[in-house]
Amino acid sequence: MAEPQWGAAAWLQVAAVVVIIAAVHVPLGNYIARVFTTQRDLRAERAIYRLVGVAPRDEQDWKKYLGSLLAFSAVSVLGLYALLLGQQYLPRPWGHPGITPALAFNTAVSFVTNTSWQSYDPEQTLGHLGLAVGLGVQAFASAAVGICAAMALIRGLSRHRTDEVGNFWVDLIRAIVRILLPIAAVLSLVFLAAGVVESLAGPQGFGTITGGSQTILRGPVASWEPIKLMSGDGGGAFNVSSAHPFENPNPITNVLEIVAMLLIPSALVRAYGVMIRDKRQSWALFAVVAVLFGLGLGLMSAAEAHSSQTVVQAAGAAMEGTETRFGVPGSALFGQAATASADGAVNSSYDSFAGLGGGVLMANMMLGEVAPGGTGSGLYALVMMALLAAFLGGLMVGKTPEYLRKRVGSRETKLISLYILTGPAVILTGLGIAMALPGERAQMGNTGPHGMSEVMYAFTSSAAGNGSSFAGLGANTTWYNTALAIAMLLGRYVPMIFVLALAGSFAAQQRGVVTVGTLKTHSPMFIGLIIGTTLVMVGLEYFPALALGPLADGIG
Repeated sequence: MAEPQWGAAAWLQVAAVVVIIAAVHVPLGNYIARVFTTQRDLRAERAIYRLVGVAPRDEQDWKKYLGSLLAFSAVSVLGLYALLLGQQYLPRPWGHPGITPALAFNTAVSFVTNTSWQSYDPEQTLGHLGLAVGLGVQAFASAAVGICAAMALIRGLSRHRTDEVGNFWVDLIRAIVRILLPIAAVLSLVFLAAGVVESLAGPQGFGTITGGSQTILRGPVASWEPIKLMSGDGGGAFNVSSAHPFENPNPITNVLEIVAMLLIPSALVRAYGVMIRDKRQSWALFAVVAVLFGLGLGLMSAAEAHSSQTVVQAAGAAMEGTETRFGVPGSALFGQAATASADGAVNSSYDSFAGLGGGVLMANMMLGEVAPGGTGSGLYALVMMALLAAFLGGLMVGKTPEYLRKRVGSRETKLISLYILTGPAVILTGLGIAMALPGERAQMGNTGPHGMSEVMYAFTSSAAGNGSSFAGLGANTTWYNTALAIAMLLGRYVPMIFVLALAGSFAAQQRGVVTVGTLKTHSPMFIGLIIGTTLVMVGLEYFPALALGPLADGIG
């Protein structure tokens, strides 16, 4: 009889994650709200403002805010691209030769867009400078950019009769200096104490017990791991990411890595309620997150633990591609957290998940990653679904749709619709083109539905800002490097344009009056409406493609 995979130890992992997130959700969320509402600047922040020429008290309208965001991101792409190409001129281990212009472009776009898609073996491609200075800096910056967009939307909802939504440069610097850097520093010490490797030395050779030799690669991993996880970047210092014992050495670090992925996105939901001065709204959105996350975890666990295949039944679960130190429960929980939080980290092979299990991974990203989603991007995605639900709820009762006493009129509805349609348009267009080209189909490691799932996963992961992959796809080609980079750019910045335009539209409105007929957007009924709206929208947008890919793979 196979040993049960979901025993006491498995549920202990789930309980540990739930308890830690519940414990830090309120205090961290309150702290984040204070960071973006206080008028006091730290001395270090004032020095940065003088250095870059920022007037911290001068706020911007949504167009100037967007212009600053896009300009900063464009310069970041160019800077990282140049650094990656230039690392070949540095001595090892600081530099590393061999990265092509197409791969450098894909990688630069990937980490600036907070996607962390990696079409390469990190330890065989990047030197210490590329990891720590290139990818590391952009992990902080890209996470902060997502937080900035979320803050602008919150201000748009909480202000009235103004065209100002904040100052991008102040938001960016505060997010890095007051939130990301302190938490990363603490977690680095925790991971280092738990056994994660930290070294600036080069590879080390060892003799094996059989008389052979082995080269062990090292790097600044303990300092990279926290920002990789909590920023939503997820890129591994090693090829197998968090399945590598140098990145994730034991079950304790596995739980801590899952917590790190969920930490800031879940806390931002609390910050939202504090900043709009209605904490009931944050509890309502947090309930949406909890239900969708629990639903995904349940479906994932069932897919991985139950199968009609003889070998799977004998093993007790789908063990192929699973890191045996954590088992199926640790892999399923990690995969659910990584794809629901827009983090591309992996502690097992997603390509080896059961067909339906892989479908759940994709569905998490197709939801818009709202459970709880990416750092900043998850919050504004949640609010977008709440706005859509408010619009539909208003139509049901024959009233002008409102949310937080702001009218959801024709302009707002168009922006919400364009936001929601951007992801499917990018993903399905990329998938269709790739499947129509014989050369790109040849890069699939499998034929049939699973091969299509590999390509679908690549474009879904890129457009959704996740970065994980079904490793069977050979994506390190000029076409895929370029196509996926375009998907990342469109999937990241086009939705941000609509978010900031919506922030400006709401900020300019006069605050409405609450009446007996006003839709209560914190009620259980409205929570159910958001959940139902989210699931129905995903079904309408993606079900035909999912039926040809992971669903057909699972049924077959």
